[in-house]
Formats: sequence, C-alpha cells, structure tokens
Amino acid sequence: MFEPMALTVIIALVFAFILSLTFVPAAIAIALSKRVEEKESWAVTFLRQRYGPGLDKAMRRPSLTIGVAIGALALAAAAFSTLGQEFLPQLDEGNVLVQAVRIPGTSVDQSQAMQFQVEKALAKAPEVRFAFSRTGTSEIASDPMPANATDTFVILKPKREWPDPGLSKEELVERLEKRLSSLPGNTYEITQPIQMRFNELIAGVRGDIAIKVFGDDFGEMNATAERIAAILRKTRGAADVRVEQTAGLPMLDIRPNRTAMARVGVTAGDVQDTVAAAIGGRQAGVIFEGDRRFPVVIRMAESARSNPTAVGQVPVPLAGGGFVPLSTVADIAVVDGPNQISRENGKRRVVVQANVRDRDVAGVVADAREAIDDQVKLPAGTYLEWGGQFENLASARDRLALVVPICFVVILLLLYGALGSVRDAAIVFTGVPLALVGGVLALVLRGMPFSISAAVGFIALSGIAVLNGLVMVSSIHDLMRAGMDRALAAHQGALARLRPVAMTALVASLGFVPMALGHGAGAEVQKPLATVVIGGLISATLLTLFVLPTLYARFGRRELPAR
Repeated sequence: MFEPMALTVIIALVFAFILSLTFVPAAIAIALSKRVEEKESWAVTFLRQRYGPGLDKAMRRPSLTIGVAIGALALAAAAFSTLGQEFLPQLDEGNVLVQAVRIPGTSVDQSQAMQFQVEKALAKAPEVRFAFSRTGTSEIASDPMPANATDTFVILKPKREWPDPGLSKEELVERLEKRLSSLPGNTYEITQPIQMRFNELIAGVRGDIAIKVFGDDFGEMNATAERIAAILRKTRGAADVRVEQTAGLPMLDIRPNRTAMARVGVTAGDVQDTVAAAIGGRQAGVIFEGDRRFPVVIRMAESARSNPTAVGQVPVPLAGGGFVPLSTVADIAVVDGPNQISRENGKRRVVVQANVRDRDVAGVVADAREAIDDQVKLPAGTYLEWGGQFENLASARDRLALVVPICFVVILLLLYGALGSVRDAAIVFTGVPLALVGGVLALVLRGMPFSISAAVGFIALSGIAVLNGLVMVSSIHDLMRAGMDRALAAHQGALARLRPVAMTALVASLGFVPMALGHGAGAEVQKPLATVVIGGLISATLLTLFVLPTLYARFGRRELPAR
C-alpha cells in the first residue's frame, strides 16, 4: 500500500540530487548574468524579530530549556501509552456485507426463503440502493460455503442522497442491525466486502479478531469456545461474536440392536447391507444405449430416506427365509452430528471470531485476553492462538522493532560521516525524538490510534527532522571555523538558518494538509500518516530552533579541525 509512495519519494530525491549537481549549476550560470542580492521578505523579518529574543532567553537558561524538552518527551511517552493500536485504519468501502447464518442442515430452498425476508428488510432502508445475495457455494468453488450461510451484498446510495447526510457508517450499521433483529432464525455478521475477503485470506476467518481453540476433544473445545465467546460479548468494542458451527447437523443414526438380532438370527452384516442398499443405493443392472452403458441404481426415494419411520419399515432378510422390519433389529433416530471438522497444522480447531467497532483492535484484544486468562481454565491438551487483524498487527510490530533501530543507526552513521564527530551527530539526532513528540500529540488530539500508517509517518518525519538539525549545525561549524566562540556561533548560526529551517517545515507540512483533511476513498489510511508528519514537524521545528542551539552551546565541540 505504501510502496508506490515510498518509490515516488526515493525516485524524486535521487533525480533532485542529480539535477542539483548538474542542471541547476548550469542553469544558474546561463540565466543569472548579474550579481544576485539576497533579501529577506517581510514574513522572514517578522519571524526573526520574534525568534531572536526567544532564542536569547532559551540559551541564557539552558537547564530550563533542556528540561522542557525532556518533559515534552515524557509527556509524549505517556500519551503514546494511551493510544490504541491497529494494523491499518478501517477503510470505508461505501457498501456493506451482511452474512446470514442459519442452523446447520438448513436446505437451500429454506435458506432462500429466509433470505428473501432479509433482502426485503434491508432494501426498505432509505440509504440502501439495492441488495443481492449468494447462498452456499458458487459454481466456481473457490469460496466453499454451506447451504445455511448466505452473503448479502448491500449497495448503498451516495451520501448526498441519504435522508440524513450526516449519518455515519457506524450509525447506519446499527440501524440495519435493528431492522434484521426482528427476523428469527438468523445470526448476522456485518462487515464490508473487501474487508471480509482480506480477513479470510489472512487467518481463514471473516472477522477482525479470531481466537483459535486447538485440542483433541470436540466437546471440551466447544465448551471452551462458548466461554470465550461469552467474554467477548461483554468486551467493549467487540461485535458480531460468533463461534464456528462444528455441531448441530441433523443425521439419521441407525445402530444395530445385537440382542434383537440374535433373537431372530440376523447378523450385523445383513443389517448393514440392507441399510447400504436402501439409503446409499445398489446397482441392479445396466442399460445399453449403443456403445454406452448406464448403471441402474435402486434406492429409496429422498422423502423416505429422511423419514425414520419409513426407514424402519425396510425389510431385512432372515437366514431361514422371510423378512423382519429394520426397526425391530436396529435403533433408528435423528441425532445432532458434527457439522464440520476443521484442522490446522494437523490439530483440530474451533474458531471464535468477532469484528471490532468504535475501538482499536489491540485494546479489544488486551481486555479480552486479560478476562480470558482470569476466567477460562483450559482443559489438558487445549491451547489458544490469536489471529485476524491482530495477527498482522503483532507481525508488523515485530518487523518495525527490527527496521526502525536499523534506520536510526544508519542515520547516526550518516550524521557522523557528515559532521566527523559522535558528539555533534548525537546532538543533531536529538531532533528525532523531539519530532516524535508532536506526532504523538497530534494523534491524541485527533483521536487516532497508532497504526502502520502512523509508523510510516514517524519514519518519514525522522529524516526531515535530522535534515533541519544538520543544516543548523553546519552553519554553526562555519561560524566556529571563522573564529567565533562556540556559544556565540550557536546563537548566530541558529538565527542565520531560521529561514531554511522554517521553509523546510512549512513546505513539507503544507504538502500533507490535503492528506490530513481528505475524505475520499482511501483517506482513512492517509490521515494518520499526514497527521504524524504535520504534528511532528511543528514540534521538531520549534524544539530544533530553541533546543538544538542550546545543546550545542553547552555540549558541542569547542574546536573544529581545519578543512
């Protein structure tokens, strides 16, 4: 998702570097025939008049200035701990998908009859343009589904055509749930088409959160899954909680009665052969049509096969001749059998799944995990695994924990190569944590959780913050080589580089404003990134202009080697 943006930035920077060394000097030599005089605009003059006194106060009280910076870092760390976490912000696809699930064994005809009522209830909503559905498995069986499950695609009207254009997507989903709650026999899971497929590809389930119960005994696994589902239903932010239907499929159970069989002289083989012929069918002949042969299979009619009374009247042959009804030598009943048996890595699995609404995924998982650890005692041989969006979030956090330190080390090495001093490189690098302060506070003010989008913004922000610091320290070095005292050079260098530092922050911030305020498709992913960059640039610029000169005046090198 972020690869095109990253490639665009990298390619633009590479070509800008090449052009700055080739085309720009040549163009200046050709186009500028007269002496150029650098003049400050009224805006820069206005900023300098107010920046100078503030810088004087900051450098006269270095302990207070550095203490404010450390306090800002502590505040940002505390604020970050309150942020929720999610893998990616939830995209608004514009449409809704409602999955309706009925009891196992529901026929296609019955599912369709119940589904028509669901579609009518949804179509009556004034915000809905139309609704259509798919029951069971399609002709191309890339998405196997039982006949008791239906995907309902709800196509919404544009927001400007809604009776209440200010209605949010979450409020609309709540209204649709109220409409569907009056229809008996269905359980619903409301999500979005692409979101549902994305979750299914990630963890094999259609929910944002998946708790996989592994074990050997289905009875214990189902009981554990139901206890976990009860806890999830009480967890704030968890919605559409559902346990995988592993049982409840009606089955015709025929058990031979050995006492009755011994009394009439019938063997178990006789009973099994009779049941196999009546229920499964048996070849009774062949029909020839030219060169083709068609086997003739005889078995009971479908209506009789599903009727225990009719099956009980099937005659079972006796050894000495004659027949007895099947019901006299076998116990026949309709029982609930296993609906499905799922396995993962060779282990039996039952999944509890849920969607997340009005809250971050990590917060819901943290609360649910704590409650499950306290209230659910796992039987011997049973264990849990968490999947879904949370699995992606955990994987991304692990990767960032490796990539971000590597990026910071590379930045420090580049700074050392540019400045020739570990001390000066560390002073410039202080712009990175100072930049993170504004990014974190901006997320808090806008009520956004931490996500991969925000993490990408923090990484991009680090480069801009280091660039501003490097520009300022290079100016300080030039003044010190000219014979100026370190403290005075830090003061004058900061004043001299006010314009480039302010312009760099202003241009970058303005470039991200449309992303921060966007409302179109995909804006949910762009907003955290732009928010982090804008907020971070504000704090990085302010703290770089005041803190970095103060740090250099106190901790920078006293002497510089001659060039």
